[in-house]
Amino acid sequence: MATPPPPAVPDRALPEPATAAGREGLAALLAHPGRAVVALDFDGTLAEITDDPEQSRAHPGAVAAIAALAPRVASVAVITGRPAATAVEYGCFAGVSGLEHLVVLGHYGAERWDAATGEVTAAPEHPGVTAVRAELPDFLREAGARPGTWVEDKGRALAVHTRRADDPNAAFDALHTPLAGLAARHGLILEPGRLVLELRPPGMDKGVALAEHLRDTGATAVLYAGDDLGDLPAFAAVDKLRSEGLPGLLVCSGSDEVPEVATRADLTIPGPPAVVALLAALAEATAT
Repeated sequence: MATPPPPAVPDRALPEPATAAGREGLAALLAHPGRAVVALDFDGTLAEITDDPEQSRAHPGAVAAIAALAPRVASVAVITGRPAATAVEYGCFAGVSGLEHLVVLGHYGAERWDAATGEVTAAPEHPGVTAVRAELPDFLREAGARPGTWVEDKGRALAVHTRRADDPNAAFDALHTPLAGLAARHGLILEPGRLVLELRPPGMDKGVALAEHLRDTGATAVLYAGDDLGDLPAFAAVDKLRSEGLPGLLVCSGSDEVPEVATRADLTIPGPPAVVALLAALAEATAT
């Protein structure tokens, strides 16, 4: 397996969290890194948001930073709404030395890829997703979806994007209520995000996926980094665990589009390049 070069980052000093809980979480991670989990969203956190999700790729320094950090912690987990195989491809995670402790939890945990084996395991598809997939094109036409609105088929979920519409926010607002009704009729939920409305099965969210992974690894500390509304369940899971005595650090990969994430975070940093710098700094800080 190829070993990536060291990540090029401008500043590897660890930033200080703004909250006491965040500082406690960071201290716990640094004190016992081998018992800590570092969990990361993909789009907007490891990769910049793009108009075309198929063009999204992890920041050029992400793989090297994760490969430097992963051997020093219990696990690095990428938790995403994308299919696990897609995140692995777009992240360039396969066949990289140092990533044996990396897992990708795709479709909010319904799929799992382990770098150690290169295998994906998955649960069956929800029948509501199958039904909505067939109905959605006609539904959007009848709902008067604006030109530029389009559907991303994620396999276990369907996402309606409005970023390419002439007025993305108006297109988003006009579809929110109708799509919520469609989701409910088929036993699904509607998850709003950054100019995207995702229809997916209930019980699938990043908080559930993160909590299960922390139990599986026996983690005694956790860092979670995300940028969008879909990351708030993971933030809530960390808050709950902190109330039960497990230290945690919540990081916002900063976005003006979703201020709710920054207000919940212990540490806000300016997007994927800063996330990569943080991971590289953690790798250096846990090297001794």
